Amino acid sequence: MNKFSKIYVAGHRGLVGSAIVRALKKEGYGNIITKTRDEVDLLDPAAVKKFFCEERPDYVFDAAARVGGIHANYEYGGEFIYENTLIQTNLIHNAYLYGVRKFLFLGSVCIYPKFAPVPVKEESLLNGDLEPTNFPYAIAKIHGIKMLQAYNRQYGMKGVSLMPCNLYGIGDNFHPDNGHVIPAMFTKITKSMGDPVTFWGDGTPKREFLFADDLADACLFAIENFENCELINVGSGENVSIAELAKTIAGVMRYNGEIMWDTDRPNGTPNRPLDSSKIRELGWTPKHTLRQGLAKTYDWFIENTLDQTK
Repeated sequence: MNKFSKIYVAGHRGLVGSAIVRALKKEGYGNIITKTRDEVDLLDPAAVKKFFCEERPDYVFDAAARVGGIHANYEYGGEFIYENTLIQTNLIHNAYLYGVRKFLFLGSVCIYPKFAPVPVKEESLLNGDLEPTNFPYAIAKIHGIKMLQAYNRQYGMKGVSLMPCNLYGIGDNFHPDNGHVIPAMFTKITKSMGDPVTFWGDGTPKREFLFADDLADACLFAIENFENCELINVGSGENVSIAELAKTIAGVMRYNGEIMWDTDRPNGTPNRPLDSSKIRELGWTPKHTLRQGLAKTYDWFIENTLDQTK
């Protein structure tokens, strides 16, 4: 990409999309296209086709998705599959039709089998059963990966699919039930007013978390260094238990109350760190430790969403 390239960021208001826009602006890219859902409904094939025909972007970062945690996947699984497959189908197909130079697709660690060997390599995809609690989102994302690869083989479309570990950061969804684990913990502790808080599971599963701004840097790095629609893992290298995470968040928030666990609720996958050697060997590394990223996230949470959680 050059500084004058026309760059479309789909999902620019979300956690990752907003981070990508910040990263692009920081690096001096000035021709960034963003559209709200009212301006372009990505579920509408005709609207997406009209947008690509009129705007003709050079590069596309696909950060648009219906996302959520275990509860949201369970309650709204049909919507997760339908909306995500339709969004990425419309974007990938029209990117091909209108000559996009490179397309970056964002997946998730949940695409990998529940009991894949760890650290999880890209070759583990489709080599086992998925984690049931994330199945709707995972199956939709696998569809996007395979569609982009098929368009590469048949039409020569250039791009890359990034598989980040669990994400968090500025602009996340802090709903206590429908959000991911980190923002949900922030909200539940805030609402507790110092009383005991209860989190799902028993705290033993391990997770690798990546600050969204670090993923955004990886996106800019990947679109310059990959083009054959390969699957590339992006992780932080820090693998912590959910119980350890809760203690770290409590420390950042200066919460001294009791942390309890609802063992009747599912744990999810027991352990799923990523092997991120492919992108790291080319020179990318994250800039934030878990605690540093959590502190920045909490600062943003206090300034922007605290009133909404009361």
